[in-house]
Amino acid sequence: MKSWDVIVIGGGIIGLSLAIELDKRGLRIVIIDKSEPGREASWAAGGMLADFPRELPPPLRDLAPASARLYPEFVHELEDESRLKIDLRQEGTLLFASEAGFPREPLPRPLSDLEPGLAADHLSHLTALLLPERSVDPRDLIAAAVAAAKHRGIDFSSGDHVLAVEIASGRAAGVRTNKTQFAAPIVVNCAGAWAGQISPHPFPTHPVKGQMLSVVMPQKEFLRHTIRTPDVYLIPRSDGRLVIGATQEEAGFDKQTVPATIQKLRQLALHAAPGLADARILEAWAGLRPGTPDALPILGPTSTPGYFVATGHFRDGILLAPITARVMVQLITGQSPDFDLAAFDAKRFHS
Repeated sequence: MKSWDVIVIGGGIIGLSLAIELDKRGLRIVIIDKSEPGREASWAAGGMLADFPRELPPPLRDLAPASARLYPEFVHELEDESRLKIDLRQEGTLLFASEAGFPREPLPRPLSDLEPGLAADHLSHLTALLLPERSVDPRDLIAAAVAAAKHRGIDFSSGDHVLAVEIASGRAAGVRTNKTQFAAPIVVNCAGAWAGQISPHPFPTHPVKGQMLSVVMPQKEFLRHTIRTPDVYLIPRSDGRLVIGATQEEAGFDKQTVPATIQKLRQLALHAAPGLADARILEAWAGLRPGTPDALPILGPTSTPGYFVATGHFRDGILLAPITARVMVQLITGQSPDFDLAAFDAKRFHS
């Protein structure tokens, strides 16, 4: 049976980014995915690189901005290795917040100048902030990451559902799937919302459903900035699409879209930007974010030597991919991580 140095379970952006970083260290990697790599939460994501500290849980207030700073080089490397273009936008975000205590910094220009398509009257009761955030098209990102991984010679096994991590002499020795077995002395569980279904460690991950849609903007630059309000977010793409999202539902592993929910999202978008009234709907979809009881990722070693976990990124998987790959490689190769990861320890859920 062929063996590898590391098995990565899950081919979303977390697993792909980690596999590429491990490959840079000269390790032989196989990515095992239950379906097609990148087609779950990563494919469904909006792609906002939202690192505003006031919106983040305190343990992420160092990790998230550090990951956001890595993004231009992260994207450049993936584009270079894949020969594919990734839509990384740097126009910034207009955040409309209702929370008391948000800083009231004046906008650099009137809202009507920054975004003429927004309904200023509808948003006037909210505090407006212009944030220097980027956004990325996750589907571009996934396509480039898969191509870059294959270019590097990383192996893939698609349609393999990992059932258990195999243990030998008290440490990880590989995995067992619904079809076969794979051998490696190191296993990393990056299976997202499904991570807790793999024995022997029942991580308390659960799916959080998000429904969203995309439309064709009336004009290509109808909106330039990402728009975040308490009710809806609007993410323009460089090709003229606009992504509108998203719900947050406890619905198990159901990924069906509900027409009434999609129409409600569209109406919320129209309240913010009335010019979208005639915008043609291109697509509606739902994804399953990997949630945890404390809404924080699970990062680090498990109690089984050689078995690691990197999951539970909830709404921040796209944002946190570069920094997750960096700190997980440091842990796996025996280095001290650049950040204190105590808040993300897998053992925090066990007495």
